[in-house]
Amino acid sequence: MSLTTSVLGVKLLQEVEKVHQSILTPEAIKFLATLHCYFEPTRRSLLQLCQLQQACLDAGGLLDFNPQTSWIRKDLTWQAASPAPGLRDCRVEITGPVDCKMVINALNSGAATYMADFKGYEPMCQSYS
Repeated sequence: MSLTTSVLGVKLLQEVEKVHQSILTPEAIKFLATLHCYFEPTRRSLLQLCQLQQACLDAGGLLDFNPQTSWIRKDLTWQAASPAPGLRDCRVEITGPVDCKMVINALNSGAATYMADFKGYEPMCQSYS
């Protein structure tokens, strides 16, 4: 795709590298544009609420619970649902990079979970690298 590619008003400001063209297709751009159009009013409204809340905190205001949900805090019988079976035993976790040695060690460790850290492995545009 070139710099002049435009889909639903989305204009690409940078040439899409060949390696990314299979992901950043016109259909994908159209999907992202549709999501943006759908959620933009909500996003802006929430951002405005955050700015108002921050201004209140900056002026010395305090955080508090939403009064509309006070009933749940007052109900002593309310309990959260039990965790899903796969989440009940998460006492041991290993976090590490995704190189072969670490993955093999993690899988052989007996840990209940392994969280792979893909930082540095994600594709990036040239302007961000």
